[in-house]
Amino acid sequence: MNRPPSAPARPRAAAADESRLFGLNAVRAAFAARPDDLRKLWLLPERLGDLRELVAGCVARRRGYTLVEAADLERLSGSQHHEGVVAAFRRPEEWPLPAFLAALPPGPVVLLWLDGVGNPHNIGAILRAAAHFGAAGLLLPEAAPGIWSGAAVRVAEGGAEAVPAVRLGPAGAAVASLRGAGFELLATVVRGGESLYARPLPARCVWVLGAEGAGVDPALAAACAARVGIPGSGRVESLNVAAASAVLLAEWARQHR
Repeated sequence: MNRPPSAPARPRAAAADESRLFGLNAVRAAFAARPDDLRKLWLLPERLGDLRELVAGCVARRRGYTLVEAADLERLSGSQHHEGVVAAFRRPEEWPLPAFLAALPPGPVVLLWLDGVGNPHNIGAILRAAAHFGAAGLLLPEAAPGIWSGAAVRVAEGGAEAVPAVRLGPAGAAVASLRGAGFELLATVVRGGESLYARPLPARCVWVLGAEGAGVDPALAAACAARVGIPGSGRVESLNVAAASAVLLAEWARQHR
């Protein structure tokens, strides 16, 4: 039974295999892609009209939904940017690299390898760019965080549902597997690399993106076919990793689509 909006929210602890997503586009995209993964919905009364499909989905699947106040949603999401809704969804399973490579189509494919990128807002913006330009997957090192934090999924604006997360094994083995599938790896650098606009990009391309400040791990960069930079005016040292990913993906798409 739904409680009145004036009652305080008592959020249950999140299950180990679920994430609390928030933001209208993020929650709608998750429900459109995976309606049976919805486990619980909290929303402001004024969002009932905007989210009627999710409420109906809860009723049809015997999932709970609760009308709450804005302060409750802030507690549930840990954010002021909840946009009037929080939903608990089962997290999709990450692909293992061998199965992912086996499922890829032939022809042009672009992937992003995140080496040390952990800021959820950057991950979310990268996912949004990856979805926009049609990247086939996001490659995550063994110890890297997953993509399914509420903040990352909100910033992705639905992109998290469009770009599979792929969990890598040891870096050397992952590089060998990708090469065996016809991919060329390109490490992104702030200085000292080839200009993005001065070379043809491979049809099967992996952009290796490093954390801001640290950059790509030197051993991983050495295993890549080339180091590539984005030339600019020099008024700032570089783009942040999320903005750089959009530029890199756009140039690859221009050449191959």
